[in-house]
Amino acid sequence: KDSQPLVDGTITMLIWLTIICLALQLIDGRRCVIPFHWWRPLRNTKTIIGNCTRIIAAVLSFTLLWSFTWNLGVNGSWSYKWAKSLGDDPLLWSTVVDATYNGPTMDFLRLAHAKTMDKPKDYNKETMEALAKRYKESAQATNEARANNLTDSTVVMILSESFSDPTRAPGVELTEDPMPNIHALEGTTTSGLMLSPGIGGGTANIEHQALTGLSLALFDNSMQSPYQELVPHQKTPYTFNQIWNDAYGKNGSVAFHPYFKNMYLRDSNYKKFGFSKLYSLDSKPPITHQDHIDSSPYVSDAASYQNVLDSINSNDHTQFIQLVTMQNHAPYNDFYADNQFKEADVSQLSDEEKQSIDNYAKGISLTDQETADFLNQLNAVDKPVTVIFYGDHLPGIYSTATKDKNNTLVMHETDYFIWSNQASASAGVKLDPQTAGYVSSNSFMALAAEHMNAKVSPYLEMLTQVQAQIPAISRLISSNDSWGDGSTAYLDAEGNRVKRKDLSKEANQLLNDYRLVQYDMSKGKGYLNDDGFFAVK
Repeated sequence: KDSQPLVDGTITMLIWLTIICLALQLIDGRRCVIPFHWWRPLRNTKTIIGNCTRIIAAVLSFTLLWSFTWNLGVNGSWSYKWAKSLGDDPLLWSTVVDATYNGPTMDFLRLAHAKTMDKPKDYNKETMEALAKRYKESAQATNEARANNLTDSTVVMILSESFSDPTRAPGVELTEDPMPNIHALEGTTTSGLMLSPGIGGGTANIEHQALTGLSLALFDNSMQSPYQELVPHQKTPYTFNQIWNDAYGKNGSVAFHPYFKNMYLRDSNYKKFGFSKLYSLDSKPPITHQDHIDSSPYVSDAASYQNVLDSINSNDHTQFIQLVTMQNHAPYNDFYADNQFKEADVSQLSDEEKQSIDNYAKGISLTDQETADFLNQLNAVDKPVTVIFYGDHLPGIYSTATKDKNNTLVMHETDYFIWSNQASASAGVKLDPQTAGYVSSNSFMALAAEHMNAKVSPYLEMLTQVQAQIPAISRLISSNDSWGDGSTAYLDAEGNRVKRKDLSKEANQLLNDYRLVQYDMSKGKGYLNDDGFFAVK
């Protein structure tokens, strides 16, 4: 039924096209209302005008089609607006779903060209060589004071689907803490709040930032999903797992996602990133542990963690392990047999909203216990392991809180921590909250290197300096819409929003360097690829 307007519009358009074609045929017949002659195009004035008319019509038709394709992926363009008026509804989290609902042609054309970012005015080879030299020298100075290498440890990067503290959402009151273990852990290890671009969606955008160090805020606002619109056009995108690949070959990194591999084109993108394998429900072989809790449709976090433990225990060298969980993904129905949060919720909200929050809180409670068990098992492993754990975004269930624009920041802040097991040199390390209290996901690897007292590449050195001056930066999607344009937010070390014009001179210089590097990595000529910018020396 949702597609009925599109079907009706298409039928109407075809009827009118048929009528127009029949009318033109009746008017024209064999008389050539628009004269044309192939072999003698200049035989008289009438033929010349007719030939020019047909050529102009062909050129205009081609130009129209080219412009439509070129601008379809650009928010606010004429073709984007026209397509939306005809019922097009971009669904960039899945090409399959987008093609199903909007048609494979629209899906293909939408992804054929996406506006990445404008070329910085000072972008050229000389500028990038000078930039690379500057950060190489800075990285060298940093590394003289650091004793370890990132590859001395296995690093597990966990994107915990929709993980956040429900009690931080305005209007939510629970008499029981749903995540006591992680709250206790946050007091003893590097931790804080992560500024997320979205609410209720956009998982792969936060994931892309964490793996690449690139920021969605620096891309053009038309760039809605780098996994869909950018990575397929890149030949050799850089990601942090490649640090371990350089040390141990392709088996230096592996990924797990207990869902389907085609979501956000993860399967093909992870191959480009250099992961030896993405294990999913439909990979060959499929991900090993797939247990569910009660009637939940998703694989539990405990099962997801077991896949990671198996990988750690079966390898004789360190790895980079990427895990994207699914346990707390929407919908938030009554999946769990014993949900104490139905009684613990004393919020003054509608019954419908409370029901979703109660079920979500139970899932978070289970994740809290499962994560504590996972870390305990890692403590028993006689190998150094560091875990980067973060929630990607809040769930889209807080309808009351999202109506208030004053809640924009808090509705974009999730929990994160960086923790090392007892076999690690960095066990028990907790970075200063002035450094780690507020972050965005693009700085996780730089923070992990600092947490681990590990040497950095010039690229990680730049990210470290950016994070020190601008702790968190993110394009914020409006609080009641998971996809669309949003303003860019800059946070200081206390989590306060800072206007761009109020940033320090040093912060603005770093931001300009960051923009140059991101352009070079995503759309530019790749000057930094052969300059040792990503290597740790």
